[in-house]
Amino acid sequence: MSPDTRIHRARVLALSLGGLMALAVAVYMTLGAVGSWSFVLSYRGEKLLTILLVAWAVPVSTVLFHVISRNQILTPSIMGFDALFMLIQTLAVFLIGAATVTQWPPVLVFLGELTAMVAFSTLLFRWLFGRIAQSLELLLLVGIIFGVLFRSVAGLLQRLIDPGEFLVLQDRLFASFSGADPQVLAMSAALVAAASLWAIWRLPAIDAMILGRDGALAVGVPHRRMTAEVFLIVTLLVAAATALVGPITFFGLLVANLAYRLLPGAPLRLTLPLAGLLGALLLVGAQVVLERVLGFTGTVGMVIEFLGGLLFILLLIERAR
Repeated sequence: MSPDTRIHRARVLALSLGGLMALAVAVYMTLGAVGSWSFVLSYRGEKLLTILLVAWAVPVSTVLFHVISRNQILTPSIMGFDALFMLIQTLAVFLIGAATVTQWPPVLVFLGELTAMVAFSTLLFRWLFGRIAQSLELLLLVGIIFGVLFRSVAGLLQRLIDPGEFLVLQDRLFASFSGADPQVLAMSAALVAAASLWAIWRLPAIDAMILGRDGALAVGVPHRRMTAEVFLIVTLLVAAATALVGPITFFGLLVANLAYRLLPGAPLRLTLPLAGLLGALLLVGAQVVLERVLGFTGTVGMVIEFLGGLLFILLLIERAR
């Protein structure tokens, strides 16, 4: 596909997805609305902003992670972010109790989870990539091992806590787009915006990372420093989204690979907006179906995990061939 054809196709896709997105937002904001419009628009508007933040942060972080890992099957979740979130929630309920945890200020909980996830990824990167092996492959392998460890410890503790408290914990472990505290939402939006602007500023250099280490160095891009920058951007985006709504393991994988299929070989300046539009359309549309058709019988996260898990298996089979 020539560059001109790719740009034309990107514009057509952007207009089409943008139109569908506007329709989905209008349906979500108005369908089934009763009572005061000021209350309805305010309530649904906060939930919509939460959905859009996650729909942008998770796919964009996945695409950027694919650039530095040079593997379109891996996702940031493979580094143990989701497992660490589960372990933090489980430890809090196990050590302190569900009654106390539910009374904590949402801002304090958000900042604690965010700090823990960012600190974990930063220490892991500096320890392995910076000092020991300078190998991203080893970094990914250790991330997988830590993820398994966190899930195993969390699973053990979940079997030891009281069944009533486990129900409270289980509710906190599923991704939910409702009930986000306005202060937490504002902090998450600021963090996602800052990380996104940082990525946009460094986009030409990040694009060069697709060439690999030797190719990036050949065009004057410091590969090691850019890998650290992209890794930190990915960490901030994933941590903000996960601390805001909870883990959605396969959402980024699903949206990123849809973007790759619709616009193969495109540069990041085209792929990232397309991934954001696809993510927003998928999440808003799924939320409309969940709330207005199914009557809240289930969660969006469960549907996304199911579809993403199927895609993950198909990608593994395709890679094996």
